[in-house]
Amino acid sequence: MRISRRSIRARVKGDLSISFTQEALSAHGGLELIRRFVDRSGFIERLRKLYSIRQFDSDYGCLRMTLALIAMLIVGGKRLRHLAYLEQDPLVLRFAQLHQLPTDRTVSHWLKDLAPGIHDRLNDLLREVAYDSARHVGARRATIDLDGTVLRTGLLVDGAERGFNPHHPKDKSYYPLTAHLAQTGQLLGIWNRSGNVHDSENALEKLEFLVDDLRAQLGGLPLEVRLDGAFCQPQILRFLADSGVEWAMRIPLWEWLPIRGEIAKRKRWRRVAPGIDGFFFSFPIEKWGVRLRAAIYRKRVSHETQKNFQLNLFTPDDGHWEYSAIGTNKRVTLRTLWAFLAGRGGHEKTLCELKQNLAFDTIPTNEWGANTAWQLISGLTLNLIRQFQLYTDAPERKNGRKRTYRFVLQSLRTLRFELIHLPAKLARPSGRRELRIAASAAGRERVIRLLDALEAVA
Repeated sequence: MRISRRSIRARVKGDLSISFTQEALSAHGGLELIRRFVDRSGFIERLRKLYSIRQFDSDYGCLRMTLALIAMLIVGGKRLRHLAYLEQDPLVLRFAQLHQLPTDRTVSHWLKDLAPGIHDRLNDLLREVAYDSARHVGARRATIDLDGTVLRTGLLVDGAERGFNPHHPKDKSYYPLTAHLAQTGQLLGIWNRSGNVHDSENALEKLEFLVDDLRAQLGGLPLEVRLDGAFCQPQILRFLADSGVEWAMRIPLWEWLPIRGEIAKRKRWRRVAPGIDGFFFSFPIEKWGVRLRAAIYRKRVSHETQKNFQLNLFTPDDGHWEYSAIGTNKRVTLRTLWAFLAGRGGHEKTLCELKQNLAFDTIPTNEWGANTAWQLISGLTLNLIRQFQLYTDAPERKNGRKRTYRFVLQSLRTLRFELIHLPAKLARPSGRRELRIAASAAGRERVIRLLDALEAVA
């Protein structure tokens, strides 16, 4: 039966009058589902234990201050001053276990007051959430990605320095090192650094710790490590050779390595993919005391590439090929190795999620410690949101050569639109509190499905 136009189209005759109300209305009805998960997963107790080493606590309490920041980040706040726009939201207050939210000045002072020992414990909690997720989904291997990312700061920010920033070379920055668990898309660690350090600064120490910790927490799972060319250092190569883990690393085509000479005299290449060829090549690096097995690849391009644009690629005179090298101890084909290292893009996607949707690149204060704590709380929020999806309705993805996310994870931006930003009212029929959510048929179906899944979370 055809629907009439009159039943579809509506007339708007003039402006609505606007008034303000103190009713318990919320623009974030789906936040209650995440609150239930956070409570039932044991995260609250872990957070309380984390701050138990503090002898004196503020009026708001470290637990509730952290929950308030997590709630703000989940619903879309990016600055400390955005807390003021959430002070009347009953579900944000309920998530934070508060009657009123702290001011931005109060939160700033609290962040500055957190000792480095708290930073270490926040990193521990970050890993615990990731390990729980890996156990829950039954991960059969663990793939670690290690990389740094640039965070632009102001001129007066403590610890910020001018460093590697090709788009804004004069701006001061931080350059935190991040570790990523590819199977769950969660972070294993965030270590803040000044912007003028090399990408491999402190990488060996963190990598040694992560390998030992993963073996202790996840048992005998096969471990893999992926690194880019900045981590091609003698001490890291020696550790990887003795660690017993499988690894792959981009190798810079330095002139003092024999790779360029091997490329020049190579006559036969094996096809890897359309437009990509390669071959395996083993050679010693005598001054480092290591022997390296590498796969050399060439990629056909239709234009002359810009000289010196990417230092780890060798551009020959004809300008029609781009060359790259991947060092590895994995016994796989050229095609599998190419795809495996390309899986590092999952880490880049996670960093993009952090910066775009979780305010990771926001610099809330001028103090090093406070900004470090902010980065950790941002990363902890990412791990919680992805754990929520892994425990509820994230569909499994077919396993592939890239060794990236094992489940289809929605971005927080999509999750806000489909679930979190549902209008709701906190009512009291017959004296009992009830959350009334205004949702479409699709939204209602998803909320019901999530409620059923949350019943199984212990």
